[in-house]
Formats: sequence, C-alpha cells, structure tokens
Amino acid sequence: MVIGSDGDGDGGITSTPTEASAQSSGPMACSEAAVQALSGGFVLAGVAYLLAQTRRSSPYGRYVDPPERVRTVPARAAWFLQELPSFLVPVGLMWSSRGPPSGLGPRLLAGTFCLHYFQRTFIYSLLTKGRPYPLRIVLYAAIFCSMNGFFQGYYMLHCARYDEAWASDIRLVIGLILFFLGMAINVHSDYVLRSLREPGEVTYKIPKGGLFEYVSGANFFGEIVEWSGYAIATWSLPGLSFALFTVCSIGPRAYHHHRFYLEKFEDYPRSRKALVPFIF
Repeated sequence: MVIGSDGDGDGGITSTPTEASAQSSGPMACSEAAVQALSGGFVLAGVAYLLAQTRRSSPYGRYVDPPERVRTVPARAAWFLQELPSFLVPVGLMWSSRGPPSGLGPRLLAGTFCLHYFQRTFIYSLLTKGRPYPLRIVLYAAIFCSMNGFFQGYYMLHCARYDEAWASDIRLVIGLILFFLGMAINVHSDYVLRSLREPGEVTYKIPKGGLFEYVSGANFFGEIVEWSGYAIATWSLPGLSFALFTVCSIGPRAYHHHRFYLEKFEDYPRSRKALVPFIF
C-alpha cells in the first residue's frame, strides 16, 4: 500500500505508486502542510477535551445542566443536525469534484466514512430516545463534524494515493475488519440502550447483553474500534488524528458512565470495566 500526498512535501509513508491519481489537479490541490497542521490540531484539541473531562463530563445527556438554565434541542433533531455535516460535506466535495475519488482505495475508504455517518444521521437519529441536548453542544458538534467531514473528504479526494497492491495489504484487511466489527458493536449497543426505555421514558437502567456484559461503555468501545480500524486502513495522518480525538472525547465519557452506574445501582455488576473488556 502506498499513501502519500500530491503536495510538495515529503508525504508521510510513501513509495513509488503504480496507481497515480489525478487528484492533485484542479482548484483544490493537496497541501501537505495543511494536512499536517489540521492533523496536529485535531490531536491537540482531543488532548484538551480529555483534560477538560477529568473535572466533569460534557454537559449533555445525563450530565446536562438543569433544563431551565440552558436552551435545548430535542434529541432526534440534535443528532440529525450535528451529524449531518459529516455526511453532506464529503458527498458535496465528491460532487464538486465531478465524482468519487479515483482508484479503489480512496473510493472504498471515503465510502466507509460516509457509511458511518449515513447510519448516524438518517437511522440512529430517528431512533434515539435520549434527553434533549443543549443547543450549545449541538452547535459545537456540528462545527466539528463540518471540519472533520471536510478534512477526511479532502484528504481522500486530493491527497491519498494507493498502489495496486493495496487491495491485498494486511493494513487494509485488518483495518476494514476492525471498522465493520466496531460499527456492528456500536449499532448493537445503541439498540440495547434504546430497548431499556419505553417511549417518553427518561429513567436510567442497567444495560445488559452484548459487550455491556463486560463494559459500561460498549457503544463507545465500538466507535473507538471502528475509527481505529479506519485509521489503520487509511494509514494516514487524518485518519489517525481523528481516531485519537475519538478516544480522547468519548473514552472519558465511558468512565463517567461507569462511575454513574456504580453510584446509582447497588446491584451493578462489579466485574464490568468502564471501556475496555477485562482491562479498564
């Protein structure tokens, strides 16, 4: 597998590609400096978010401030609006570039990214039974999803290059297995959580089944596995920086959920871990 960029920089992990793309041509040629800067920015933002959550969890869901103090958005509308840019922006980039990225590699990986956000935007958002979200959180999430959607789409369209051997590369195979395994865990865990509540109910119960038998944050674990797989499959700085941001943003939330369950339910299984089965 060959991954690099069409900019003037040295371009990450590269060798001589046998499948050169024309992605560097046109009005939005690849900028290696921009890729590196945005990747570094995502990592720094993730670390800052991680440190902020050591004091308290992000104020949404069960940790939301009293409703009378904040403006809120219904959960279904909130999820739809904040996740939509991650789907629309890459699709818009492809449309403006007159089609999907050239070559099997960029097409497949851009497709996996869009698949996740299609599910989150058009399926998950319509099924969720969560509490209303603070408007401020929805706006912040929509801004991040817009930036990340542009970043990942831009990289796949204008920077990523793979040779013909990429289709059988072990990094691609392992990465895709992890991506779809993580997505399956995430979707099933969301189903388990939804099944705990009747329509209109907002009380919390002990989740059971699937990976919830081992961790309190099974849905978070699944998403971390998913984006870790994406990072391996793309073997790129944008993929890696997004995976690290995901760990930093939802990893602490799994810990706070675990502590919440232990404090609220006397019969909560003490053998469960917070995020990683048998470890943490």
